[in-house]
Amino acid sequence: MVPPLAEVSDAWLVGRARELIAVAQRSDAAAQEAAAAEIDELLAEAQRRGEPRMVAQTLRAVAVVRLVSAARAHTVDPILDELLNHTRRHGLVVLEADAYALRGRRALLAGCEDVALSSIATALAMLDEDLAPDVLLGQRTWERLMANALVDIGLVLTQLGVHEIADGVLARAHQYIRDSGGPHEIAVHLINRVRLLLGWGLRLERVGKEDDARDRFGTASAIAVAVEGPWRESLFPRSAHQPAVAQVPVLGAAHALASPEPKHIDVLQELLDSSFFPREMIVVAIALARCLELENRPQQALQVLALTRKQLADDASEPALRLSLVREFARLSGPEGGEVTMSALEQYAHELEYELWALRQARIATLMTRLDHERLSRRAGAIAAQALQDPLTGLPNRRALDERLETLIDDAHEVPLSVALIDLDGFKGVNDRCSHAEGDDVLRVVASTLRDALRLDDLVARYGGDEFVVLLPGAPLSAAEAALQRAVDAVARLPVDFSHGVTLSVGVVAVGAADTSAQVLARADTAMYQAKRRGGSQVVAGGEPLLDEAGHAPTWVPPEGP
Repeated sequence: MVPPLAEVSDAWLVGRARELIAVAQRSDAAAQEAAAAEIDELLAEAQRRGEPRMVAQTLRAVAVVRLVSAARAHTVDPILDELLNHTRRHGLVVLEADAYALRGRRALLAGCEDVALSSIATALAMLDEDLAPDVLLGQRTWERLMANALVDIGLVLTQLGVHEIADGVLARAHQYIRDSGGPHEIAVHLINRVRLLLGWGLRLERVGKEDDARDRFGTASAIAVAVEGPWRESLFPRSAHQPAVAQVPVLGAAHALASPEPKHIDVLQELLDSSFFPREMIVVAIALARCLELENRPQQALQVLALTRKQLADDASEPALRLSLVREFARLSGPEGGEVTMSALEQYAHELEYELWALRQARIATLMTRLDHERLSRRAGAIAAQALQDPLTGLPNRRALDERLETLIDDAHEVPLSVALIDLDGFKGVNDRCSHAEGDDVLRVVASTLRDALRLDDLVARYGGDEFVVLLPGAPLSAAEAALQRAVDAVARLPVDFSHGVTLSVGVVAVGAADTSAQVLARADTAMYQAKRRGGSQVVAGGEPLLDEAGHAPTWVPPEGP
């Protein structure tokens, strides 16, 4: 029995979303619809709670469930847009890359191969960067998300028939799965490897490399045997009385393609009848046809292939595998097939020439060109950003803050502006008790928490040492005070392992039309020290600037920068 969502933990909610992905991937249309309805409820609850990483993981799960459901795939675009915007806002690079991979998958469903290539190039470029694990996610969860993104990229490349590059991407995913994956992740990875190898083998057959094709089929068959253990402990719906090869279409097809024999026919027929996805239907149909051919039942083999072609006539998601299906039909039609044979062979020759020219050469060349472009663009953007970015926290630095503050102050007579100065309570003790490396970790965690707790338009900057400044454009003082109190509470709730017990003292002031940046920061500094004197972990709203003995507002002297 599922508990009320308001009572479950964040971990339970994300875990349930993973389970629903597994259900949708191996269930009929009715079960997929039920999974989609439930996962939409999980997303609503995640958004109500607002924790950015939980929301991102749930959005991804909603997108995957919709993509595997034929009835809901057309509704996934707004979810993918939301996932991309959310991950960009919160700096969740791995999940953002995964969003691009899923966008590529959606593009293939719509027959837009060029869009798919561009999306995959962007995703690969993002994951080629030297990414540090997200400390708020934990090492194991971050590595699992990295593996998910790489697997989603590999699936699109497999569908496009770019098998060599797909193989390299899945090899990268293997490293993360080996270190941090559980039985489900291992089972998914092995199944995807089988899918890749079968498509690759069929592709090699089409260019006459029969020995290489047999090697791929043999490896796929061996992996299909290895899946059995993790499959039994996976999240997939399954029968306890049947082996995995009798329940997962590509696994059964792997054995039959490696060694076509009549003994596979009954299992393959059942697998074909229970297949939900084009990739499964095609490889099982080809494997079944070869086994029927060996038992001298060529007409039945042709019927299997013809029916599969008819069922997939309007599907464009598997261009490389569909070509193998056409080739198999043409081959079995035989030299005496008359008009049927000529029609099939002509269609095969036309599609083969198109693929050899447009698919093999242009796809790979286009992908590599766009990947290089994305890498260069991101590198140029990173260099430009470094001049305005604090290298430790990734936040805007003092220079970026000063430029933005001057601009906002110029507009303060038209748009409300609040400015806050934040100091960490107890941070010096962290450096004294632990190490400067752990102190750096605390600064990164606090920076991430501040950014996540505030609005997209708010600018959080590191101004030096353990001090941060927040600009809240459009926020009157009362609204800014409430927003900053939420940030104070968020830091106070952090696990001690992350925060080492530090809290925030915050001073916030409203900017007047005649204020200078130095005056504003001096007032915020005064309010922040009032918060510290009151015990810390709170927000104090400041008033008019204090005057010195000469009747002038004191000048803000910034702390020493990092």
